[in-house]
Amino acid sequence: MQATANDSIAVFGELLLRASSQSTDWINRPNAVSFYTGGSEANVAATLGQLSLPCKYISSIPDNQLAQEALHHLERLGVDTSATTIQGDRLGLYFLLSANGLSKGEVVYDRKYSSFYQMKPGTINWEEKLKGCTWFHWTAISPALSADIAMVCLEALQAAKKLGLTISVDLNYRNRLWNYGKAAHEVMPELVSYCDVVMGNIWASNVMLGTDIDASLHRHTEQEVYIAHANATARELLARFDHCKHIAFTYRFMDSPQHNLLYGTYHTAEGNYVSAIHETQHVVDRIGSGDAFMGGLIYALVNQMEPQRVIEVATSAGFNKLFVVGDFGDGKI
Repeated sequence: MQATANDSIAVFGELLLRASSQSTDWINRPNAVSFYTGGSEANVAATLGQLSLPCKYISSIPDNQLAQEALHHLERLGVDTSATTIQGDRLGLYFLLSANGLSKGEVVYDRKYSSFYQMKPGTINWEEKLKGCTWFHWTAISPALSADIAMVCLEALQAAKKLGLTISVDLNYRNRLWNYGKAAHEVMPELVSYCDVVMGNIWASNVMLGTDIDASLHRHTEQEVYIAHANATARELLARFDHCKHIAFTYRFMDSPQHNLLYGTYHTAEGNYVSAIHETQHVVDRIGSGDAFMGGLIYALVNQMEPQRVIEVATSAGFNKLFVVGDFGDGKI
């Protein structure tokens, strides 16, 4: 890897507010709502900041007190927000119709026409934004928002590659967001071709990148079968994407509102590695656990840890987030 613990990691994505219902009766108890700062990329930045890795958050927010307070939350966790642009009129929102993501309550997005949504290609000096950075992180959520944002992502990736940055992506698949006439598999392969590090799961890789998937896989499929499938998917990605050198997948299963079982796999051209299985019956808040995993993965790679240690650190970071209220983790690995 090119980055070191003294270099800055640029993280690009939309800063959001999450509204969580404290009641299953959303209509008749509308005042029972909690708000949290969030957004997948902001969650990763929060993890990196708390792990004392220099981190620069790049986004776009409106000029109002609510947005500033959300940005200050990141700053208090050690994240540099000076590269965030102030423009537009509104901050993106998402509504979680449960308190903490422990049920299968629906997520409702309210992101159209936000400051971030209105970003246009050709308006950002990416070489200036990325000055002093050796790593660029983004997620598949951004190009899902609009054709313009997909092009902005492409511009950022081209600049990052030109500058020699290590590039990582989280294959977050949000089917409700891909609604502007392009499917994920039409957009993502070109963008992922710039990436050195790919994180996600075998199902997202299938939907976005077209890797093979066994339709018979289910919750009680034996771990050995899942691991073999992860190994095969990783081989496909390593063969297809020349820049890709590091791949990590998560397996997360929730059998009841308080249950979570989590383990991860890590893959390079040299080998495949599997974490210990983490399981709990006392989940506090599952939102953001995948982002904490991503933050732990970046931290481990930046610090050039041994491969088995890489996946153990990433998985531990994701698991520890399950016991923290809100979208942000606490930086424990």
